[in-house]
Amino acid sequence: MTDRSLSLVPVRTRTAALSDCVLRGAVAAGFGLSVLTVLVMLLWISSPYPDSGLGGALHVAAALWLLAHGTELTRQDTLSGVPAPLGVVPILLVVLPVWLVQRAAHDALDPANGRPGPSSRGALCAVTGGYLLVAVAVALYAAGGTLPAEPLSALWHLPLAVGAAAAAGVWRARGCPGGPLPRPVRWILPKGARAALARPGMPDTLRAAAAGVMVLTGGGALLVGGALVWHAGAAQQSFLQLTGAWSGRFTVLLLAVSLVPNAAVWGASYALGPGFVLGTGTTVTPLAVTGNTVLPHFPLLTAVPGEGRGSPLGWAVAAVPLAAGVVLGWFVVRGGEEAGPIPLGGTVLSAVSAAVGCAAAMTGLAALAGGPLGTGSLASFGPVWWRTGAAALVWTVGTGLLVALVRRWRVLRRNRPAAPVPQAAGEPEWHDSGARVARWAALRAASAGLKARIPQPGDQPGDQPADQPADQAGDQPSDQSGDQADGCAAADPGDADAAANNDGARGEDGEDGDGPAVVQPGPDRTDRADGPDGPDGPDGPDGPGSTEVQDGTDGTDGTSSPGSDNDVPAAVPAVPVTAPAPPAPPETGAEAGPRAEPGAGPGIGSAWPPMSYTDGD
Repeated sequence: MTDRSLSLVPVRTRTAALSDCVLRGAVAAGFGLSVLTVLVMLLWISSPYPDSGLGGALHVAAALWLLAHGTELTRQDTLSGVPAPLGVVPILLVVLPVWLVQRAAHDALDPANGRPGPSSRGALCAVTGGYLLVAVAVALYAAGGTLPAEPLSALWHLPLAVGAAAAAGVWRARGCPGGPLPRPVRWILPKGARAALARPGMPDTLRAAAAGVMVLTGGGALLVGGALVWHAGAAQQSFLQLTGAWSGRFTVLLLAVSLVPNAAVWGASYALGPGFVLGTGTTVTPLAVTGNTVLPHFPLLTAVPGEGRGSPLGWAVAAVPLAAGVVLGWFVVRGGEEAGPIPLGGTVLSAVSAAVGCAAAMTGLAALAGGPLGTGSLASFGPVWWRTGAAALVWTVGTGLLVALVRRWRVLRRNRPAAPVPQAAGEPEWHDSGARVARWAALRAASAGLKARIPQPGDQPGDQPADQPADQAGDQPSDQSGDQADGCAAADPGDADAAANNDGARGEDGEDGDGPAVVQPGPDRTDRADGPDGPDGPDGPDGPGSTEVQDGTDGTDGTSSPGSDNDVPAAVPAVPVTAPAPPAPPETGAEAGPRAEPGAGPGIGSAWPPMSYTDGD
């Protein structure tokens, strides 16, 4: 296909996208209901006493599905004939519908095959609406069974649970943005709460609150597990007394497992101090257990302590809220090396906000974990939600704020810059100019003069570096008059000894006339020197004593020029060469010598051999 060809994928309209979201919500509700229905049917088939038919099992499955959303049920077949409410929701049973709803909302915003998806608000409303359509049908069906749903409870529990789960799915689909709050949330929350939620450090605060909730519930689960181990015999006897059939015992085991999160919340409320109630006349706290402790036979209820005052072992449960406060305060302050300055007001506000969030979460969990199990003495079962929330707020604010402040002090102390170390008397500091020059001079000496010299105040252009090694002095250019005199001394025609001392001035096995000849390096270049007969020798082109010697370009033996009848010696005695002495240090002020002439080449005597000229040149 080309860019201008028609697309083979049909374009999805807005109505089609919303219809897809509604269908996803309905499918999620149907899948959760199917799972519970299959489980109830298996237990009904395996039961040795199926006192109801297939319709009764399906009604029970519908009632359990509504109970998983927090809806309160009403039990009709009681011994007294008075309907009894059933409001204790197994928290583990809530996980399935919540996960299904948020997954449906998340997938609804995933564009398939490049087709545009719905908006976030449209996906939220459509998924919630499709799920609630199935919920209304299930509630109407369950009304004809033995466990109908309470209308008012279903009216507000179902939309609240489904809407919250769908909103979580939409938020995850959008990448968990931290922008402004939605408009409905801004309408509900007060101005102070909106300002607190819009702070930059709010993710850390929520993380600290979640850590506190996990420590509290985890500690409560440990307390319940320890109590069950302590009363293992009573728990086993209670489990065996309920039913003798393996299918019945399996049902009791599933019910106990689904109520384990509820028991963990009960244990957390017990550790916080308010405890929980077992009916209208029994209160269980760490300090004492009051009221009638006659309880129905159930394995989890055997962990309840006996009647009477609490023991010091029971008071030790205060370590659970203390640990929660410590963890909350630890998470409030980020103590990494990359953390910036931590303001005092921000630390206090974050700690208090995290404590409020932890208390709010514990309040909701306490309200969900408890409820009525009947009438009379069973009208109230579980922790009192407002007492649990207040106790969690007091513990976490008192402990978490103190820990956050201490950790902030430790972080600031660790990140404080170290004080400078005082130098000993007479010891140069690292940034002192003298110490730097001394270190650099040592580096230059080790590198044989390859490194540049640090210029000093008072230096003149062309001055010889004072810290230069002695063996490198002859290689450095100099503009002193002494250097110029050494370089030009051999250029005098009458100074044959100076001309002979220059390196490279004679070719190998070269020959010359009566006077010493000087060879200038370079191709086809000839130099002349006057012999002892004077400037007008009889045999040469310019005189009898003039000899012309070619360098190694024309021949390595260096023969005489044509027309010369003089015999040239086979070899010239070698003249010892002495290295020039290093120049004296530069003089400053009035004692300094005369400067070199402008334009004079540096180091002529050391770099190039001297040149001799005759009168004819």
